This record gives sequence, structure tokens and C-alpha cells, in this order.
Amino acid sequence: MNKILHLIINLFIASGIQSQTTVNGSFVHGGITRTYSYYVPASYNPSQPLPLIIGLHGTSSSGSQFAQYRDFRPIADTANFIMAHPDGSTMWGVKFWNFGNVMGSTVDDVGFLEALIDTISAHYNVNQNRIYSVGMSNGGFMTYYLACQSNRFAAIGSVTGSMSNDTYSNCNAQHPTPSIHIHGTADPTNPYNGNSTSKSIPLVTRFWVNQNGCDTIPSITSVPNINTTDGATAERHLYSNGINGNTVEHFKVTGGEHTWPGCPMPSSSDVTCMDFDARFEIWRFFRQYSLNSSTNIHTLNKTSLKIWPNPTTNFLNLELPYHVISKISIFDIHGRIVKVFSEDNMKSISLQSLNPGVYSLQVSGKDFSLSQKIILTGDN
Repeated sequence: MNKILHLIINLFIASGIQSQTTVNGSFVHGGITRTYSYYVPASYNPSQPLPLIIGLHGTSSSGSQFAQYRDFRPIADTANFIMAHPDGSTMWGVKFWNFGNVMGSTVDDVGFLEALIDTISAHYNVNQNRIYSVGMSNGGFMTYYLACQSNRFAAIGSVTGSMSNDTYSNCNAQHPTPSIHIHGTADPTNPYNGNSTSKSIPLVTRFWVNQNGCDTIPSITSVPNINTTDGATAERHLYSNGINGNTVEHFKVTGGEHTWPGCPMPSSSDVTCMDFDARFEIWRFFRQYSLNSSTNIHTLNKTSLKIWPNPTTNFLNLELPYHVISKISIFDIHGRIVKVFSEDNMKSISLQSLNPGVYSLQVSGKDFSLSQKIILTGDN
């Protein structure tokens, strides 16, 4: 009888007829037992690869709490994607994500999350070109770190998170990554204007605008104030015309605190904007983007670009084998564009008009964008 039952179940799975599934699991990574769950919609068909979203909780929270309070599962049911809810490692009794060496941690969370993608992919048909990450608070910091350290993600999102000073200064993104950021101007935990350990949200937004080669002037639209009693309003900043059509979005929530719009926490008095639902906006953003595994962009890295001399007095030579550089942008230490060169197949540029200092040089062309730091000495 049991054999017959198992045969029937297997036939249903093989035919793609099944109910939604929540899988709980664990594996050892880096000497630590890591735990996770993921949700597979009822519409899953083994012959059709599905997108995968990884949701990263905040400090002292958990994957199960992210699933409960930032619940993407109803969207997954209709949009047909897999939703993962991993747990961070534990330090001092609380779970967190290590975006570098947080509090001296050596936990390899990038490796863990990449291994989780492989684990889910071993059991379900995951579209490897449509993997996304979104995080809340500490999870938002981790999401940006993933985009800088991993080449697996087609787009990223952060709610109430930011970039640490170290992530901002040492990001080595291997391809332009569209990003959506949602943040309250009255956030007391991760201040909108930054602090000694994190960058301001305008700087973070500008960083990813530069990474994606988007227009630096956004189109700004007000989000309809459908809830006039929530203490917050919002506007959408859209930066368009990036590489491969990439965009960057920022929802500026005026008056919003350390909260997820559309999903108020029970018993919390923090101001939560109810004029839009962050979950729907994030999926609307993610669904536009897919990695193109056939382009050269995935084989480029920071060392592919040769620039010399560096430090330099007033000029640079550039070499990027097999690629045509059509745009070069120079940014100051605050992420502001100070000079742009636009010409086919550039091999050298003059920096005579710039003051001595440290700058970021971004070169781009068809299907690629790379950045390196340069030092202008001003010595003759």
C-alpha cells in the first residue's frame, strides 16, 4: 500500500500537479549548521524554471519572522516564483548577517547564501538568470554586500538598510545590478542621512546609479497619499537609461521610521507608511530583470581593466582587451560626477582640469561597466 501511495505522489510531482510547499532544512557551511526554509508555489511545474527571491531578515529577527511579517508568499502564488527565508548566524544570542566583518565576525554569509541557491536548485528548477535578493535593515546591508561580492543576482532590494563604509569603498560588483531602495527619512536605527558606520541613502542611491550607468537626474513622482493618518508620505525616484536598460529606484518615505511600508509590525508604534506595499513594488521591480549569461559582462572583473600610470599627474592610459570603451565617468569621494568622457574606443584621457585627490573611474560600453580607484597627485 505504501509503495502505491509513493508511486501516486511521484506521478503527481512528475506531472507538475501539486500544492504549495514549504521546505525547512539545514546544512553545514563553514563549520556552522545553517538553517533555512523556502516556499514553492502550487503553480510550480518542473519543466518551467522559476525565479528565486532570497529574503534577508534584520538583526535579532529570523527567516520565519521575515516570512510572517514581510510575506511574499501570496505574490509568489500568483507571480510564480520561489521565496527563500534563510537564517543568519548567531552572535551574542541574536541572528544577524555578516556583510564583511561585522563585530569581528568571520562567518561566510556570501558562501552560505550561494550554497543555499545551489541547494534549492538541486531540488527545484530555478532560473539561474532570475535570482534576486531583498533585505530588511541588517538584511539590506547584506543584500548590497551580495551585489558587490557575488555574480548570482539579477537585481537587489533594500528596505531600511544601507551600505557600510567598507562595502561602499571596496565594492567589486562584477556586473551592473539594478537596485530598489525604500527608506524613511525619520529612521532612527539606520538614519536616512547616514552616520559614522553607514552611508546616506542619497549616496547609496547615487552609487548604484553610477554602477548601472543610469541618468543622474531622476524622474520624481509622488505616491498617492491614500492613507492620511499614517504620518508618512512617499515619492518615487526613478533613474533610467542604464546599461542594458537597467534602472535604479528609490522610494523616499517622508516621516517614515524603521519600518516596512504596507506591513506594520504588531504592537509597534513606529511610523509605517501605508500608501504603498513594499512587497509589490519590489516584485514589480525585480520581474523586469534577468542576467544574460551569453554576454561578456559576466567574465569581466576589476583586474580586466588596465590603467596606468596610477597614481598619475594629469593623464591615464586604459586597456580593456576585446571590449570597446565608449564612456568614462570620474566621481569624487562623495560619489559626485566631476567629469565625463564619451567617445568610441577610448585609450587615454586627460585629467588636467581636476584637483589632486582620490577619485573613482568608471568605464563602460556595450554590456559592461567596471570601476577602479585612481589617485591624482598634481605633481609635475
